[in-house]
Amino acid sequence: MNQSIKVIIPAYNEQDSIANVINDIPLIVNEIIVISNNSTDATEKNAKNAGATVLKEPRKGYGYACLKGMEYIASLKEKPNIVVFLDGDYSDYPEQLTELVTPIINDNIDFVIGSRVKELREQGAMTPQQIFGNWLATFLMTLFFGAKFTDLGPFRAIKYDKLLALNMEDKTYGWTVEMQLKALKQKFSYIEIPMKYRNRIGVSKVSGTVKGSIFAGIKILTWIFKYSFK
Repeated sequence: MNQSIKVIIPAYNEQDSIANVINDIPLIVNEIIVISNNSTDATEKNAKNAGATVLKEPRKGYGYACLKGMEYIASLKEKPNIVVFLDGDYSDYPEQLTELVTPIINDNIDFVIGSRVKELREQGAMTPQQIFGNWLATFLMTLFFGAKFTDLGPFRAIKYDKLLALNMEDKTYGWTVEMQLKALKQKFSYIEIPMKYRNRIGVSKVSGTVKGSIFAGIKILTWIFKYSFK
């Protein structure tokens, strides 16, 4: 069965990496959508030159950018079967997208997360606060919901109709955990695929700053406790 796949890439000042990301995405993808999240460098130009559809979202926030991409897809006459989310910093291996969507295509799984497992992760690719935050968030999801997640990895694939059913709303750092919590609540089938992970190009806008790490942590925990007591 032929599957239509669209990729959403939020990007804030990723001029040095964005073309690499786009060029490494397998040809099974129908459209690559880069959302420039108030970039002030050549991100938009480089993404366009690499063949992506480029949108602008002036409101800063990972969730704002993802929602802009979803809004664009909703406006299209032909809707995809699968939507993949991928960061623009080249820390993931875009060529592994084929592995990521295979459980959806072959096994009818609703939701797949690329898990940044330690044995496939380049040294230093995740900061200590990222590693701890992932552990704490997934531990709490296991404790409260019996979840089997081990990561909040941003490289993820989901059936388009299931994505719509989640009614995503987070505008900033809580986007990934919101998606996982809502998938659990709606009893979606899900699986994790171990993925390679390398040091990103450039400096992280979240984990690379104390303020970003603190706000991301607060947002993630807020979502988890919000859903735990619903």
